[in-house]
Amino acid sequence: MIDRRKMFALLGAAGAAALFPTVGTAAPQQQEEHHPTAGQESPVSPNDALARLKEGNQRFVSGQSRHAHESPGLRHQLVSGQHPFAIVLGCSDSRVPVELVFDQGFGDLFVIRVAGNVITDDVLGSIEYARIHLNSQLLVILGHEGCGAVTAALEARKHASSDPHGVQTIVKLINPAIGNIGPGLPVSEQVHRAVELNVRWAQEELKNSPETRDLPLSTAGGSVRP
Repeated sequence: MIDRRKMFALLGAAGAAALFPTVGTAAPQQQEEHHPTAGQESPVSPNDALARLKEGNQRFVSGQSRHAHESPGLRHQLVSGQHPFAIVLGCSDSRVPVELVFDQGFGDLFVIRVAGNVITDDVLGSIEYARIHLNSQLLVILGHEGCGAVTAALEARKHASSDPHGVQTIVKLINPAIGNIGPGLPVSEQVHRAVELNVRWAQEELKNSPETRDLPLSTAGGSVRP
């Protein structure tokens, strides 16, 4: 696992892009006065979108975040519409705010966050909306080390959960991803493997779902360390 919050590669669906660790350090740049996607007609290609995410993550890791696309003028441009260059499905965990991890600002990303970055009908609908109506062509499924939802799913294999129904519903969605993890492994290794497998499972669900399997959308998977 790459240390801090760099990305590591996961195998995606057929023909999908993959997130790889960034190399080198991006030089600091001045904040732009014009939002690159506000009012933009042409969609950003999956490869270009992936490159932007990698570059932004490298800036974040290096402590050189721009904090761009936050000014009142830029926000005003977005009143007339949005054209986010990528969709990110991430966990609700407060330690992994997507826009900060990728050093992006208002209007850059269409972010969907739910505990355990699981696939539900609401999530599928949000992905469809961003692809069809906003023309975002890349989806990143972002897990993270130490995920509480994934850890709860692992613990539920050993004893009955006392969590409320809503939490147990999320755990049940994660269970199919982690069934082959050996219970004899150290807990930290179980969680590490489960986080990755949970991202892979979400990718497979998207590939096989009637709602999204024919959607022209490239997917990538990765994880970060809080």
